[in-house]
Amino acid sequence: MVEPAQVMVVTPHPDDAEFGVAGTVARWVKEGREVVYVVCTNGDKGTNDENVNPMQVAKIREQEQLAAARVLGVREVIFLRHPDQGLEDTPEFRKQLVRLIRMYRPDTVVTADPYRRYFWHRDHRITGQVTMDAIFPYARDHLAYPELAIDGLQPHKVSEILFWAPEDTNYCSDITDTFDLKMTALFCHKSQVEQITTSLLEQWLRQRCEAMAEGHDFELAEGFHRAEALY
Repeated sequence: MVEPAQVMVVTPHPDDAEFGVAGTVARWVKEGREVVYVVCTNGDKGTNDENVNPMQVAKIREQEQLAAARVLGVREVIFLRHPDQGLEDTPEFRKQLVRLIRMYRPDTVVTADPYRRYFWHRDHRITGQVTMDAIFPYARDHLAYPELAIDGLQPHKVSEILFWAPEDTNYCSDITDTFDLKMTALFCHKSQVEQITTSLLEQWLRQRCEAMAEGHDFELAEGFHRAEALY
C-alpha cells in the first residue's frame, strides 16, 4: 500500500519543476510535508548535439532529475516516460494521473499553467490541462475509470492546485531561505544548463524571484496561480 503524500508535482520534463517550484518544494519538505514528483516525458529531445542518441539523453535526464529530487528531499519520483514533444490529451494519459492521484492522495498538486498564451511549450499546456482534468472531475468521481476502484483506488478530492509560470499570479511563496537549494537542484540538470554561465543563470533567477516578491515582506518568491477546490 502506497503511503499518502501531501504534495504531488506533475512536471512535463525533467528540470521544469526545478525552474518552477523547487524553492517551495524545499520549504515544504523542511516543514515536514512529503512531496512526490510525477515526470510526464523522458526529455529525449532536450539536446542540441546531433550526434547523441535520444535514448541516452533520456537516461541522463532521468538521473539528473533523481539527483535534483535528492537535493530537495522529494520522497519519490515517478517517471511516466512519454516521448518529449509527444504528449497528447488522451484518456490513457489522464488515467495514469488519476491513478497516481488516487494512490498518493495529495492535498496540493502543482503543475505547469496550461492557460499561458502565445510562447509556451505544447507539453506544458497538455500536462497542465490533463492534470487539471484528472483532479476534477475524474479523480473525484467513483464512476470515472471504475476499474481503478476495483483495484482499491478510491476517489480522492485535491484541496488546491498551484500553476507555475502563470500570466495572472495570485499567490507568492516565500523561498528566501531555500533559494540556494533551488539553484543546487537546478544545477543537477547539467545537460540542460551547462551551456549557460552559472553566475548568469543564478543572477537571472534571483532577479525573477525578487520581482515576484515585490510587495511582500520577504525577499525572494516563486509565483503561482492558486485555485482552491470548490467541490
